[in-house]
Amino acid sequence: MTHTAPWTREDVAASLPAGTARAWFDEALAEAASAAQAPPAAPSPDLAHSWESRFAAAGRHCGHEHADAVRTLLLVEARARPETLTRLYQQGSAAERRAVLRALPTLVEGPDALHLVEDALRSNDTRLITAAVGPYAAAHLDPHAWRHAVLKCLFTGVPVDAVADLARRAAGDGELARMLGAYAAERTAAGRDVPDDLGRVLTLTGEAPEGP
Repeated sequence: MTHTAPWTREDVAASLPAGTARAWFDEALAEAASAAQAPPAAPSPDLAHSWESRFAAAGRHCGHEHADAVRTLLLVEARARPETLTRLYQQGSAAERRAVLRALPTLVEGPDALHLVEDALRSNDTRLITAAVGPYAAAHLDPHAWRHAVLKCLFTGVPVDAVADLARRAAGDGELARMLGAYAAERTAAGRDVPDDLGRVLTLTGEAPEGP
């Protein structure tokens, strides 16, 4: 894969308090790495259950401020396959779903996990939307779906800085410019402010924003 995990093991370990949390983290990654080495045709149910249980428990043992990083690294160490990622996403809390989305660029080469991105983009959870518009979405969403992802960020107040590869994908996109213009007109007609980010994205398409 060309993408790397957003956190390194060393950085996360250094951020955890010495003692119980760090020991739990080391044990969890070791179990995930062991599961990754099991033959694909016959994975060990015990190993899978062990690291997946730790995936769910990361916030309790390492602190909720570190849970995203710990969970993402567990997925990477376990080399979680699309079917495992789908199950963990569907069964998980919003925080667990966010970690799955952040691991996608590292773990899934093709579009096999796009359904998870699409599900997150249907939500109104800004943290999920932020995770969903990362490098995996930039690489695999088709133009229509990607344009709507950008609009979803504007609707929900997610900064467009979260949209990976925004400048490249927006460049010369006349249809995106049209959609942005229609959204701006709708907001203006309703007496509502137009998000500052809309003008930024419109400029990236090559169209100059109207007005001051």
